Amino acid sequence: MAKESGRKVIVSNRRARHDYTIVDTYEAGVALAGTEVKSLRAGKASLADSFATVDDGEVFLRGLHIPEYSYGTWTNHEPRRKRKLLLHRREIEKLIGKTKETGFSLVPLSMYFKDGKVKVELALAKGRKAHDKRQAIAKRDAQREMAKAMGRAAKGKYRR
Repeated sequence: MAKESGRKVIVSNRRARHDYTIVDTYEAGVALAGTEVKSLRAGKASLADSFATVDDGEVFLRGLHIPEYSYGTWTNHEPRRKRKLLLHRREIEKLIGKTKETGFSLVPLSMYFKDGKVKVELALAKGRKAHDKRQAIAKRDAQREMAKAMGRAAKGKYRR
């Protein structure tokens, strides 16, 4: 069997980019059971209510839902168990320092296969208030309108 290469996204947490301001991102491996990997290969997972915590110098992903593998037997896994994230010691120490500050959270942005291994894109994020979310949406819409206008002007179809 040929070795996999490249990046294949399993699931992404689009809501996180709306609810949080992303300060920094990290790539972490995930310690998984065999049936969890098979279920992920089928493209089944949910990052909806998941978050990461630092406990005793180790980082754990909580709330990640990986459904039981349909062909699994007694070896099947628990769907919402806590899963250990694999990071370098320096990165963990940096995360410990940042999460001690008020307002910072560890939020998973996406889960993907990279060269055959399951990885999680973990973000150090700060929560947004409702008015900040509205400002972000307004700013994004204004950027989109400017890009459209620039495109029309470049094609010579400029209208006022």
